[in-house]
Amino acid sequence: MSAIVLAAILIVIALCFDFFNGMQDSANMVATLISSRALAPRKAMALVAVCELLGPFLFGVSVATTLGSKVVPPERVTIAVTLAGLLAAIAWSLTTLRLGIPSSSSHALVGGIVGAAIAGYGVQVINIAGLSTVLIALFASPLLGLLFGYVGIKLLLFLLRGASPHVNVWLRRAQWFTAAGLALSYGANDSQKTMGIITMGLVATRLLPRFQVPLWVIASAAGAIALGTFIGGWRVIRTLGGRFYKVRPIHALTSQISSAAIILGAALLGGPVSTTQVVSSSIVGAGSGQRASQVRWGVATELAAAWLLTMPATALLAAGLYFVISQAVR
Repeated sequence: MSAIVLAAILIVIALCFDFFNGMQDSANMVATLISSRALAPRKAMALVAVCELLGPFLFGVSVATTLGSKVVPPERVTIAVTLAGLLAAIAWSLTTLRLGIPSSSSHALVGGIVGAAIAGYGVQVINIAGLSTVLIALFASPLLGLLFGYVGIKLLLFLLRGASPHVNVWLRRAQWFTAAGLALSYGANDSQKTMGIITMGLVATRLLPRFQVPLWVIASAAGAIALGTFIGGWRVIRTLGGRFYKVRPIHALTSQISSAAIILGAALLGGPVSTTQVVSSSIVGAGSGQRASQVRWGVATELAAAWLLTMPATALLAAGLYFVISQAVR
């Protein structure tokens, strides 16, 4: 196949991954917004989709650079490696979306790329320093989400002590702004992963001389993830919006502020994080900060187990796909 055909196939598959990522992660943006009745479902979807589209244009592409050039050296990234990693991540995202499990597309993509690269070139091809940066960001961020949610709810309860039930009206309206901030931070972090993958493929096919994210790649990746969010993953929304505990406006506002701060901070530092993990853990943190007994810890444990399985599962799947794809693209 010609380089242009291979690059076109890669771009289409990468944008499909971005779209499904938006469907999966739409729950992160709107679950608490909807469950606390701050906005009607479609209005909530529209609000966050627009903000996600703007995110990468406002906050740069540091995450794309980290994922696209610091985990596996660009000269070792082939079309076969990139396609295998993407397809493995898509398969995992579709499976968990179907089951209504909030999974990490970030973990799936990193696991897929690493598994495919090792299958093609061996363990020595992995840049340990770069991978360590990614793993630290991925695994530290949910702990920060839990902590920020816990401290945030304590602070908000203290500030609102003695307030009348009418304060819930203010808390719901405040979520219009905090949800927009969360969506901006999400767009600035998650869509950049697809930008990094597409740019890796363009470098691998020599259609780009060096790793530098073009403007059209930024626009297409941001658009795909925003469209996926607008369509939404309703099963995951129900999981995050009600299965942990009954989310009220004060929990929703706390989790949105906590999540936005962590995700945006990571985006500015170039650290890819799992929005699903951050939002879920901040919801749990907010609930436990008010009353630990109200949290369904069994659900949280199930989600944690799914997250831990994601990287090894997609790495193994991508390794198998690599051998098939590498023969097909010769």
